Amino acid sequence: MTVTIAILLTGIVVVVGGVLVLRLHAFLALVLGAIVVSALTPAASIEQYSLQRDGFRVVDRGAFESFGQNPNPDDIVLKIGAKQSAQVDSTCVVLPASLEKSDDLPLIRIHAITKAKPLNAKNDKTEKLALATVVRKGSDHSIEIGDLAISPAARKAASDLATKKTVAARVAEGFGNTCTKIGILIAMAAIIGKCLLDSGSADRIVRSTLKVLGEKGAPLSFLFSGFLLGIPVFFDTVFYLMIPLGKAMRTRTGRNYLLYVLTIVAGTTMAHSLVPPTPGPLFVAEQLGVSIGGMILGGLIVGFFTAGFGYFYASFVNRIWDLPLRESPDLSLEDLEAVAQRDESELPPTWLALLPIILPVVLIGGHTILEEFADSLPKGLLRVSATLGDKNIALIISAVIAMATLVWQKKTKLKELAESTQSALASGGVIILITAAGGAFGGVLQQTGVSSLISDLPDASPVVIIGLAFLITAAIRTAQGSATVAMITAVGVLSGIAGDLPFHPVYLALAIGCGSKPIGWMNDSGFWVITKMSGMTEGEGLKYVTPMTSLMGVVGLAVTMIGVTLFPMN
Repeated sequence: MTVTIAILLTGIVVVVGGVLVLRLHAFLALVLGAIVVSALTPAASIEQYSLQRDGFRVVDRGAFESFGQNPNPDDIVLKIGAKQSAQVDSTCVVLPASLEKSDDLPLIRIHAITKAKPLNAKNDKTEKLALATVVRKGSDHSIEIGDLAISPAARKAASDLATKKTVAARVAEGFGNTCTKIGILIAMAAIIGKCLLDSGSADRIVRSTLKVLGEKGAPLSFLFSGFLLGIPVFFDTVFYLMIPLGKAMRTRTGRNYLLYVLTIVAGTTMAHSLVPPTPGPLFVAEQLGVSIGGMILGGLIVGFFTAGFGYFYASFVNRIWDLPLRESPDLSLEDLEAVAQRDESELPPTWLALLPIILPVVLIGGHTILEEFADSLPKGLLRVSATLGDKNIALIISAVIAMATLVWQKKTKLKELAESTQSALASGGVIILITAAGGAFGGVLQQTGVSSLISDLPDASPVVIIGLAFLITAAIRTAQGSATVAMITAVGVLSGIAGDLPFHPVYLALAIGCGSKPIGWMNDSGFWVITKMSGMTEGEGLKYVTPMTSLMGVVGLAVTMIGVTLFPMN
């Protein structure tokens, strides 16, 4: 255990130190951290990790009513994990919980699979269970609850991972697995975001909310627009887009500039950490086995409360302090009039501007809902829903609509569209590299046996688990600055317990997202974007922005704790 802790801390120090001290790009820091951790991890730990990942845990003895059979003392019940699969008539050897090697181990054969609640379960959560018969009892070990059943193929794969795969191969495997899960999603999100900006769709969304809410409702408009645009568009880009509108509104009203700036930040920053396909929450959801639809719904709910708190906080401090409107290098005060007076005929209609953002939520969320009624719906409808509701397909459809909007609205030629798409993919490619490197880092962290350090957490109170996830993420965020890197690193430490939680893992994902908000200061690139673009001094940024975003994270934690207590969804 001491060795595992030392390796874990070394890896985190390498990543954080690489960003802060060596000024490495986040991609390089994460890859370097992954290589160091992989090189330090003993072969025995790697083999044990693989066995625990692929093995089926013995959870009971005898056949139970859920299998429709009479009790048999030679039968055992195995728990099949969410990411595992088992075949009827397959055979497994049974290893002791300690994973000590023996020459003559018990042999079992699986002869039934069902979904039910184990009789000795501590909650009402149903599990995928397999019923197996003992074929050979073995002389070195008698089967007990907590033992691990492992197939011969998985046993060989564990040995090969520990002894035959090099450090670089293990890092590359984690990198590739993550790219498989999130590569298309992030690329499509980047294209959607770029096309929303170039076609004027993003501008239309902001103007439409301003028109509905009026000048007095401008702060609420900025909050809503920032949150909505923060789902497919990266934080920096949304702020670049909206801050000129905030400055233009200040020139009209002559007041409330601090309120405008803070409401833009409040909306955008929470979507950045809570709602896919933004890279951070997308990666966390994938690692914890949370559906994209579930993460979107959870992120919207928690984001509603956190962004709402940000709005009231901004309104409060705006009554106490005043932020003067200053010229900034990007936009002179003379340019603001042109921004404010842009002809609306150049912008697409509101429904078309919103479509690329709302459609994936509808498709993915709709399929998630239909799955709950699968038994009463036509199979053809479910197949169509499964296809259109696939996260990759939904984002691809939205990207096509966003590109078509750009071509139609701007009369963009194919060459210009290609250049716009290339620019988006260049930006998205960097995010894919960072996220995939984070996947490699998290993967090798798991191979150290870090999950054994927190193996007792599932027995702790849900509030304790959620609070710990928040604190781990907040500590990493405060140390190195990037919210996305903090989420990636934290989930690498915590993903090992996702399958054994006494509540739905979406709450763990939301706690990690909220934990990425405290504490933003000068080591965060977003801090500099906000201060320089808005004309704030560094001291004003620490006074106005840092407390608000940190408190919003705490409010999100409180909402998540209330949710996991009242609706654990186990």
